[in-house]
Formats: sequence, C-alpha cells, structure tokens
Amino acid sequence: MTALLSPIREIAAPDVATFQREIVAGYAPVVIRGLVRDWPVVAAGGESVEAMAAHLLRFDRGASAEAFVGAPEIGGRFFYSPDLKGFNFERRRGGFAELLRYLQGVIGKEPASSIYAGALETAETLPGFAEANPLPLLAEIDAPPRIWLGTRSIISTHFDASDNVACVAAGRRRFTLFPPDQIHNLYVGPLDHTVAGQPTSMVALNAPDLERFPRFREALAAAQTAELGPGDAIYIPALWWHQVEALAPFNCLVNYWWNDSPDASARFDAMVHAVLTVSHLPPARRDAWAAMFDTFVFQRHGDPAAHLPPERRGVLGAPTRQLRQYIKAYLMRGLGRP
Repeated sequence: MTALLSPIREIAAPDVATFQREIVAGYAPVVIRGLVRDWPVVAAGGESVEAMAAHLLRFDRGASAEAFVGAPEIGGRFFYSPDLKGFNFERRRGGFAELLRYLQGVIGKEPASSIYAGALETAETLPGFAEANPLPLLAEIDAPPRIWLGTRSIISTHFDASDNVACVAAGRRRFTLFPPDQIHNLYVGPLDHTVAGQPTSMVALNAPDLERFPRFREALAAAQTAELGPGDAIYIPALWWHQVEALAPFNCLVNYWWNDSPDASARFDAMVHAVLTVSHLPPARRDAWAAMFDTFVFQRHGDPAAHLPPERRGVLGAPTRQLRQYIKAYLMRGLGRP
C-alpha cells in the first residue's frame, strides 16, 4: 500500500532561520535526512541494543515509566477492543530500567508481546539526556524532548495539536501523513475516548476495508509517506494526520512538540464545545452559524473588526495577554449559566 503513496519531500538540514521561515511557515511535512546522525544515542544504537540501553541508563535516576503491552495477536497495532469500550492492550507502570530489561527480554522471541512506551519526558525520566543529545535546530523554541521506546508497533492515524519534529535514534520508522483537509475521509473514532490521547482513524491503513470505509480511497490519493532510519528526522505540522510504524525489533525515537501560541491547547476544546452547541441544530440554523464562524473565526471576508477603533474591538482585538485573560473570564461567565 505505502509503495503507491507519494513520497514526503526531503531536504538537507536547514539553519534555524530557514526552518522557521520556510519549513514551519510552509505548513507541510518534510524529512530531514541525517539531522541527528551525530547524537551519541544514535551511535550507541548503531552498535547494539545493549549499548543503547547502557547509554540511556547513564541518565536514569529511578523514574517510573508507563508502557502499553499487547498480546502477540495484535500484531503491534495498539487499538480499540472490538466493542470500542476498551483497548487491545494493557498499561503497565514500573521503573525505566525495568522497562528496558523487559524490552531486551522479548527481542528476537516469537511470538512476542508488543511493547510501546511513548512520550516520556527526558527532563523527568532521563535528566541530562537532552544536553548529551542536543538539537540546535529547536534551541530557540520551548520544545522539551520526549523519548519513545518499543518493539515493532503501529500507532494508527491520528493528529497532534502541536508542531512536531521526530528524530529516529534506533530502528526504523515509517510515517504516513494525510493533510488536514482529509479528515472527513479518515473515519475518525470517538473524540473523547481515545487510544493514547488524540482521536484516531478507525481505518487499518495497511489493510483498509474499503467497503466499510469507501471515502478512504480519497485520503490515500492525498497521502504521503517516508521511511526513516537512525539519525533521520521528520517535521510534522500541527493537525496533519499521521500513522507511525516502528519496523525493527527494537526502536527508539526522540520527539519535540511545541505550540504557536498560548491558546493552542484550547482549540480542540473550543471545537468540542461547538459540537455541543451547534452541530445538532437544524440545517438552516447550522448554516447561519457557519456564516458567523466564517466571519469572526476564520475571517474569510477579511478583518471583521476593521471598521472599529482598536480600543473598541473587545474580544475581536489583537490577542494580547490581557485580552486572553478577559476572554477566558467572559467565557467562564457564559459557561456557568445553566
């Protein structure tokens, strides 16, 4: 399937200014080959799993870590249970060193459990790791690194609300991305009951049921894919849907998330509130509210407050810290009404 998809654009490692001016502003994914090939953790991973584990344990201070553990039957695809009430894996918590030993113990065994530990904050779990394996490209951005470890796995198509640079430290990973405008073709699962925090496509990308999910053909026509090895990185813009497959018996990835404004984390909540208040209205009234959103939120007709003096624009003014606080208080008063 992935062999038929368009490749993700590839570039050489950019400087900081070019990354912000052209890559982030361009709002499209790119693969950056060799971006972190000089990292000590990449060198250790190239030597052996044992050397990689030894490098990571240099920074271990006894922090705990949570892992997803699935039976061999799930084939590495961490997903819902058939009735959508639960999931096809269990969560286990233990020390980071214990997690590494468990991982090492299943490598090469068949059949083996699928293990996935994601988004572990290195500042908390492995203090000093970030300084030993720096990423100057993001030095001016508040984007603390997180580490992901596991066996072969499939993390189904989902989006992140933040921009993301993901760097492969060991193993191989295949990324398949869909533009945000393909959301209606991805058959998204429950918004408030998710596998790992973000809504997920219900379609099995590697074996799609096109009778059940016929519009997924359109999503595939717009999809892009790339396979990354140790030292390679990918930039994934916020709201681009992506499936991530870890392809080797042992895989390690380090990623960096960051937001473009202090309001970014509330945007999904705002949409869910609109689902509650608008989505069930009769069609004509939904259309009326769509015109309201187009004018004031999406500004499809220009600045909706351009005719007002700046000091009288109220909630339509420039998003300063003071205005953010005022709007939050304004919303809380409204949400407090029955």
